[in-house]
Amino acid sequence: MEPMDIVGKSKEDASLPKATMTKIIKEMLPPDVRVARDAQDLLIECCVEFINLISSESNEVCSKEDKRTIAPEHVLKALEFLGFGEYIEEVYAAYQQHKFETMQDSLKGAKWSNVAEMTEEEALAEQQRMFAEARARMNGGTIAPKQPDTDQSLES
Repeated sequence: MEPMDIVGKSKEDASLPKATMTKIIKEMLPPDVRVARDAQDLLIECCVEFINLISSESNEVCSKEDKRTIAPEHVLKALEFLGFGEYIEEVYAAYQQHKFETMQDSLKGAKWSNVAEMTEEEALAEQQRMFAEARARMNGGTIAPKQPDTDQSLES
């Protein structure tokens, strides 16, 4: 019988992509150092076990606060409780960087790609126009045409 983790799934069910993990391992080492396949597998298993440990402790922190969703703060507290306090600052910085990159990616892929270039006033005006269009569609009315930019009309 296979060992079981907390939620009753086989430990074999949890894994990390070997190609990605191998790339990370190689990037961390000098170019002239080679890593045996068994050592790579062991490192990957250690990473999976570490994730399980942090997840479990984060869940306990979350439960003690009567929350149902594990938040980044719970993970940071779990790191502290498990004796990894010296890494909290670096982990938090990585989390902030991830949030920033995710926000940048969502802006790049947004339907309105020029939103990032808008001023706050222009964005608010565009939002109000879109709300008016949505209200008009809901009420079966006509949609008011888009107003010309006042900056452009002043320049003409």
